Amino acid sequence: MSTLDWLPGRTRHVSGPTQDVVVVGAGLAGLSAAMRLAGAGRTVTVLEREDVPGGRAGLVVKDGYRFDTGPTVLTMPDLIADCFDALGEDVHDWLDLHPVDPLYRGNFADGTSLRVSADVERTAEAIGELCGAAEADGYRRFVEHVGKLYRYEIRDFIDSNIDTPLDLLKPNLVRLLAAGGFKKMAPEVGRFLKDPRTQRMFSFQALYAGLSPYDALALYAVIAYMDSVAGVFFPKGGMHALPTAMAAAAEKHGVQFHYGTTVDRVEVSGGRARAVTTTDGRRFAADVVVLNPDLPVAREQLLGAPVRRKLAYSPSCYLLLAGSSKDYPDPVHHSIHFGSAWKEVFAELLDGRLMSDPSVLVSRPTVSDASLAPDGKHVYYVLFPTPSLSAGERIHWDRLAPRYREHVMETLAQRGYPGFADGIEVEDVTTPADWERRGMADGAPFAASHSFRQTGPFRPGNLWGENVVFTGSGTQPGVGVPMVLVSGRLAAERVTGRDRAYRSRAWRSA
Repeated sequence: MSTLDWLPGRTRHVSGPTQDVVVVGAGLAGLSAAMRLAGAGRTVTVLEREDVPGGRAGLVVKDGYRFDTGPTVLTMPDLIADCFDALGEDVHDWLDLHPVDPLYRGNFADGTSLRVSADVERTAEAIGELCGAAEADGYRRFVEHVGKLYRYEIRDFIDSNIDTPLDLLKPNLVRLLAAGGFKKMAPEVGRFLKDPRTQRMFSFQALYAGLSPYDALALYAVIAYMDSVAGVFFPKGGMHALPTAMAAAAEKHGVQFHYGTTVDRVEVSGGRARAVTTTDGRRFAADVVVLNPDLPVAREQLLGAPVRRKLAYSPSCYLLLAGSSKDYPDPVHHSIHFGSAWKEVFAELLDGRLMSDPSVLVSRPTVSDASLAPDGKHVYYVLFPTPSLSAGERIHWDRLAPRYREHVMETLAQRGYPGFADGIEVEDVTTPADWERRGMADGAPFAASHSFRQTGPFRPGNLWGENVVFTGSGTQPGVGVPMVLVSGRLAAERVTGRDRAYRSRAWRSA
């Protein structure tokens, strides 16, 4: 690699031949990369250990119930369309997406609630009824502010391969600084929103970045923009319909999938990956290897080259998937139930303690698609944030899980779901220990946190050696469905060298 490859503004690329690409993992990022590489004329083979695509966006089917095992909040659908565009396909021919309304319902400890809509004025009116006209006006100004942050960030810092800190020296960096993007999130939200309820509603997204809103940079308020302004969607058939459609479109365009195939290692010699071998003895020669497993795990187990620095991880979660006969009045797809505690909750999570007054997410996908459960039955997705495995004193989840389930049931009963335990017909539980067994470092499904030292050029890079490329939430740009879809494009561009040859319609007008 020449000295010129390290100059700011000059993006590094895979060296040598790039025709035959092996993608390890059919998660959303791996699929995004595979679709773009196939569209660019590469011969692509995808190796996936599960029997279906999706990775973390997996599927559990039990007794007529269909459960999504990963993300439930889908935003920025234009980024999905962009994957299909790369193959010359129309996303609408493959996927039936419907807007979720309300996007969320926030339920507060004082018994009040707030419905958030993608329609700014509808949300402002709801805020006005709950908190007064001044707070509604503050919300309008907040939306304008996070919209600016989004426009400043998306092109140069989210949707771009970044190799060195010098690559950040662009005009939008000055605009981000002037807009307060590098201040702390909670105080910046507080400049616009004064009521503790609205502050929580529009800053809880910091948890997606693995941080407290009191520690996260204000630039992560763009997650609130993606969620609360750009809209939330749900595919007919559940979230797993997304990777299913992506894989089917990729296969139509020549991508070969090998499911039920566990990769053993990447053969490397002379600084270059030569092939991928599997536990059943097969060998797949490759000009380029794209790795979708969690980056720290992939580096250690597949490359034998662990990340040298110690990473700080996002909080984990206890996830309960329940098929139930219980119904409750006024159902919505996504409900966030806030406890009385707020700052204390984040301190507990990051210090390795279980939440004493939990705030929890309850999603009911059957509100949007009744076919996910037997007639008259319902699917519940219940997420309790927990510490990651290395935070504080290690929690022994295999021993704690039965008692913690009782805590979950008691909390749900107190938060508006009386008799929840009695209605469960089928359930599936994932603890932080289970996440770790599934290949997620530190039992953290939200990967390394987005502290300043783990953001942008300081996050583990996506290019290793001459021809190994990482994709997924552990590398740039980070966590969340929009980000991993972008990471697939960034990975593909490391291979093709077609930087900015096309960009998603999600920001063409930004």
